[in-house]
Amino acid sequence: MRRNSLLPLALIAALAGGSLAAPSVAFAGHGGGEEKKAPPTYFALDPINAVVLRRDGRRGVMTIETGIEAKDAKLMTRAQASTPRLRAAFAQVLMVYAAGLRGGAPPDLDYVARELQKACDRVVGQPGAKVLLGSTLLS
Repeated sequence: MRRNSLLPLALIAALAGGSLAAPSVAFAGHGGGEEKKAPPTYFALDPINAVVLRRDGRRGVMTIETGIEAKDAKLMTRAQASTPRLRAAFAQVLMVYAAGLRGGAPPDLDYVARELQKACDRVVGQPGAKVLLGSTLLS
């Protein structure tokens, strides 16, 4: 018999023997009962874009990634159901802000975050859903 034909058999035996020798390690994650999964408290929205006039007069783009965090399950369900309205409100806030932004001036993200939070509270209908900002890009 050739050695090449024995090599796969030896490899399979070694791999199978390793899990049989230490069954406590192989089955360490199985405690017998099912774990209770917590409801989600965060979801991300698609990036929102707005047109900005650059310092040299050309047009640029301002992009913000946002997400919503809500600890209350009912509020989270309402926020997820209102995703299209949230995106529309966020886009309107960002377009109004970008239209008034002077060319070459850095954006005031604290102001943008406050305005996005006001828009979120208005769309969801009550305070409690927190707007989180991801990355912001101005090109």
